[in-house]
Amino acid sequence: MYHTHTNPHLLPASRIMTVTGNGKVVANASYVQLQIEVTTQGENVQQAQQENASIMNRVIQSIMALTIPKENIQTATYTIAPIYDYVDGKQVFKGYEVANAITVKIPDINLVGVVIDTAVENGANRISSIQFKIDNADAYYQQALSLALHNAQMKANTIAQTMQLSVHPQPIEIVEENESGPVLYKSMAMADSSMVTPIEQGQITISAAVRVTFQY
Repeated sequence: MYHTHTNPHLLPASRIMTVTGNGKVVANASYVQLQIEVTTQGENVQQAQQENASIMNRVIQSIMALTIPKENIQTATYTIAPIYDYVDGKQVFKGYEVANAITVKIPDINLVGVVIDTAVENGANRISSIQFKIDNADAYYQQALSLALHNAQMKANTIAQTMQLSVHPQPIEIVEENESGPVLYKSMAMADSSMVTPIEQGQITISAAVRVTFQY
């Protein structure tokens, strides 16, 4: 967090005003990150694991065939859980469920729909998230922060002019407000057999906010 002070004793007056400055920068996504899951069930753990591994390997190979490098594919979660059913109010053991999830980084946003359809066709049974992200996010944030500071200064000047103040407002404290990271989540419409799943790129807004106290 940025936190800047100047010496208020150098200024002739002791009156203060506090304003909030906001800045936004809009950027196109650099890449998309998908989470793809394969869930299998079996009467014993080995059966469910073997089936899951076979399907997931097929999914991964099919994605790599779309020119997605292997280093862009990573395991996200892997869980094994017992499955129970209830018969006449009693808990009955049915077997095990194995859930394996991978994250896939797709540099070419135009490939996202094809990757989804390919994964599903090869046995994936859930696409749990689609995240549009940008490279060099900090550089965009610095631009937004600069705009926020200018916005705060402009607000202080407007107040001073409207109130006919004789002293130009001088900043004595600048506090950066916390902002969430620039990640855009989008929902997905599953495709039918005749078309590619439509994924439309949205623009990502990177925001910054500052609280500035001026002395006048």
